[in-house]
Amino acid sequence: MKRFWILAGAAVITLAALALAMLLGAASFDYRRYTQHQGRLAKVMREQPTADRLTRGLADEGTVLLAVAKTPEEVEREASTRGGKKAAEIREKGGRHAETRVYQAADMLYFIYFDADGVMRDFTCVSR
Repeated sequence: MKRFWILAGAAVITLAALALAMLLGAASFDYRRYTQHQGRLAKVMREQPTADRLTRGLADEGTVLLAVAKTPEEVEREASTRGGKKAAEIREKGGRHAETRVYQAADMLYFIYFDADGVMRDFTCVSR
């Protein structure tokens, strides 16, 4: 009987360690994925691309333009339907800029904000 409890305890500890490793691995992957997208857009923003130039460049990499929001109502709709936890940030930034474009890059959504001249001024990344 003592042998059973030792084996059961070892199995529980092994499963707990495995679950912890999987949890930490998933969290690390999500953090890395998010920071890569953030870094990518920050680098692009330093070049101050126009909306058309950015759309063409992203399309060449397989990133799809999902929506263009120019009015507060359109920004609200996109923030509500696609913004998730960052909906408030999207509403705030979208309200300050003339145009908000939504792109899908793999499992990440890019909300990119352009001024009245069509130049990229800010962005928000939303994980899907």
